[in-house]
Amino acid sequence: MSHIRTFSAMVLLVSLFLIFFYSTLHLETTYSHKATPEDLPEHPSLQVQVLDSDVITQSSKQESVTVPQPDVDVVENVTVSEDFRRTIPQNRGYWNRLLYSALTNLDKGENPFRHHSNWSHCKETNQELLRTNMHDFNSYPDLFQDFVEGMDCRNSPVVLNQPRKCIAGGREAGNQTLLLFGIKSIPGHFEQRQALRETWGREGIYQNGQRVRTVFLMGSPKEDDPDLSILLSFEARHFGDILQWDFHESFLNLTLKMNVFLQWTLQHCPHVTFVFSGDDDVFVNTPLLLSYLQSLDSSKASKLYVGDVISTASPLRDPKSKYFIPLSFYDGPYPAYAGGGGFVISGALLKPLYSVSHIIPFYPIDDVYTGTCFKAIGVSPEAHRGFHTFDIKKEDREYLCAHKELILTHQRSPQQIKKLWRGIHSPLLTC
Repeated sequence: MSHIRTFSAMVLLVSLFLIFFYSTLHLETTYSHKATPEDLPEHPSLQVQVLDSDVITQSSKQESVTVPQPDVDVVENVTVSEDFRRTIPQNRGYWNRLLYSALTNLDKGENPFRHHSNWSHCKETNQELLRTNMHDFNSYPDLFQDFVEGMDCRNSPVVLNQPRKCIAGGREAGNQTLLLFGIKSIPGHFEQRQALRETWGREGIYQNGQRVRTVFLMGSPKEDDPDLSILLSFEARHFGDILQWDFHESFLNLTLKMNVFLQWTLQHCPHVTFVFSGDDDVFVNTPLLLSYLQSLDSSKASKLYVGDVISTASPLRDPKSKYFIPLSFYDGPYPAYAGGGGFVISGALLKPLYSVSHIIPFYPIDDVYTGTCFKAIGVSPEAHRGFHTFDIKKEDREYLCAHKELILTHQRSPQQIKKLWRGIHSPLLTC
């Protein structure tokens, strides 16, 4: 019997080795080679020069785990618009009280919102303090309690980094990056990431010399999730586009994910012209998006916050909803905001946006929080009919000509994304 077990174990090990070897070989043959004209869609508006594989390898060299430090100078230079103060009510909500306490300190010229720099000791563990400020705190869902306890946790260590992302290919390449795709993903979504690498998220130089770069943003798996760290490290080295931080993946940590991405971009891609933030299940018509961005005059391009805008929204009070917000936590309406499925902001707004986030307490819904921060710096979201983060009519979802004129649609599978990309760039398509 022991011989059978030994033989079975050897077969299993050999099988795992062969699977890993095949996967490596498959990745090498499908992506590492330099693109040829045959690899790209035959479409006159989509002339993409893929970055050399040696450059991608160079840009993927990882640093040891580092903890980013907050920039105190940006906090001291923050101003908050009067319109924002009129929009957010000063009342009994815990978040509301935190905000106005920070604004009071700001008006006094003091450090308005001190955050813990020690990641391992940033969580609020004083349950009496929490119950005193939110009388029904014990009735909050577990994930919401965890969010509230960690509202002061911002300086997450970097697990997988791409510090040379925006300087690969030349010393001045950072100044030439027109668009940086910051795509929210999770460790297990390799299939989604690969579909995007092969379609709308492909890095390279598009028409008119427009350089596009891509990073996938993710936290770390929870304790009960499979450990994919080895596979993720391999993926990060191979493609040079994985950014990972040491916080648990959860819906309520998307605000933290956006915040660390802003910090990373300011440090490593400070000269980027535009930044896209979106999910890994959206479809983007990249050539159309680039054409739109290049059509903007300089004044509009420097203050852009564009997407599918939700103008009149309020917190949902249903505890069964993932968007649930207890009344004791926040009381009031939401400022207008662009749907988190996908929006674009000006690179020139990254520093003021990140700066004001030191004043505005974290909020558990990331796109609402982003809109709140934009409201605070006096920038309103612009609605664009090409962005559909809540999808389009059901009868149009398979209609290629409908996607031809849209910049973004939401909730597409990897297979649908590849099919749409091939379809809208097919020379056989007549619209």
